[in-house]
Amino acid sequence: MTPNRDGRTGDILIVDDERDIRELISDILKDEGFTTRLAANSDDCMTQINAEAPALMILDIWLKDSRMDGIDILKTVKRDNPDVPVVIISGHGNIEIAVAAIKQGAYDFIEKPFNIDQLMVVITRAMETSRLRRENASLRRRDVTSSEMIGSSAAFRGLRANLDKVTKSNARVMLTGQPGSGKEVAARYIHVNSNRASGPFVSVSSASVEPERMEEVLFGRESAERGVEKGLLEQAHGGIVYFDEVADMPPGTQSKILRVLVDQQFTRVGGSDKVRVDLRVISSTTRDLAAEIAAGRFRQELYDRLNVVPITVPSLADRREDIPELARHFVAMFNRTQGLPLRALSEEAEALMQTMAWPGNVRQLRNVIERALILGDGPGPIEARELPGQGPGGEGDEGRIVLSGGLATLPLREARELFEREYLLTQINRFGGNISRTANFVGMERSALHRKLKSLGVVTTAKSGARIAQFEDEPLETEDELGE
Repeated sequence: MTPNRDGRTGDILIVDDERDIRELISDILKDEGFTTRLAANSDDCMTQINAEAPALMILDIWLKDSRMDGIDILKTVKRDNPDVPVVIISGHGNIEIAVAAIKQGAYDFIEKPFNIDQLMVVITRAMETSRLRRENASLRRRDVTSSEMIGSSAAFRGLRANLDKVTKSNARVMLTGQPGSGKEVAARYIHVNSNRASGPFVSVSSASVEPERMEEVLFGRESAERGVEKGLLEQAHGGIVYFDEVADMPPGTQSKILRVLVDQQFTRVGGSDKVRVDLRVISSTTRDLAAEIAAGRFRQELYDRLNVVPITVPSLADRREDIPELARHFVAMFNRTQGLPLRALSEEAEALMQTMAWPGNVRQLRNVIERALILGDGPGPIEARELPGQGPGGEGDEGRIVLSGGLATLPLREARELFEREYLLTQINRFGGNISRTANFVGMERSALHRKLKSLGVVTTAKSGARIAQFEDEPLETEDELGE
């Protein structure tokens, strides 16, 4: 029998020491479309539960040749798997036993010989109650981080095409990229488009957890005082666990995570029972893991397990065409979530944002838009002067451009050459390496622009699926006039 991926759809565990009763109940439930598992004693029962928690249990109070009776099993199940409903059945029923079972968390109590219709009514109600509880827990667990992918540039289309290739598989994915470039958004995109979309997405921030607490956070713990406390891996069962900045994981934990990836099981801190989990793992890093491995800070075996499908998330500088679209998306989002003004973007603001440096990538752009909306001048379009570095001191009193100290010390010919090179490089990158669009914007014929770029030592190369402008290493030629 293979249970459904979430272990909760129609899988019922029947525990009774009488074979005829077990098989009779099983046959009835199978006719109703359920899948069943059978256990004759407490050891069989606990083995089945540890392998995969069922959607529901039908449990006999009295079990011959067992270490635990039904009440003991009920206590253990409600401690470790509180969302599994348990229906108690007994041939020696009395009011005291029924009350004790209900107090320990049983969903209902049915006395043998039971009426089949009554049993089915109880099971149907218990399954529905369990489903509603799981849905409520799932809603509470959801993170506010969006999985929506925004962009249309070549670099972005290349990223999304790679993500779409891995959504339907169960392969482990390693996302690399600069801080703030959107690696978690990419991971959530994989989740919501995968066959695990109905399961949880659990993010593990390796850098923010104290090393001495990492194992408790991941594996959970057991103690007599507090019972079972599930860790993040157990909470991610049936879904995806996302290791953010996996290079920050403590060395001792790395070896244990490697064991989990191999066996799909672990032991809680302070516990002895094996906990089985069904997980898909996505990792991310901003570091060079090859260098981390060489320095002895990251295990080669773990890297090999995690880096099955490597995907690079491009920086915002590699997808400048997407900046206006992303900015408008953030304006709409802040209007919807915070009630901030729904403002348009002026052409000057869009152009300026496409030429600015973005070391913080998409996260920095999001913060810039939020600040502009909070401190904005009014309901009109966001203007260039509202962006960082464009306020007082950024321009002269009469709108003149303030030269940098280095540019101001150069002769006119050298200053003009430097300006042209920086200006054209910026515009080409703004338009994703598209020479035609750049020529149209700067007001030059395409052939003239090509000649100008060659004379200035500006070339375009492929990077992240897009054309990116950069300088040649050879000395620049010069031209007296821009254009022809």
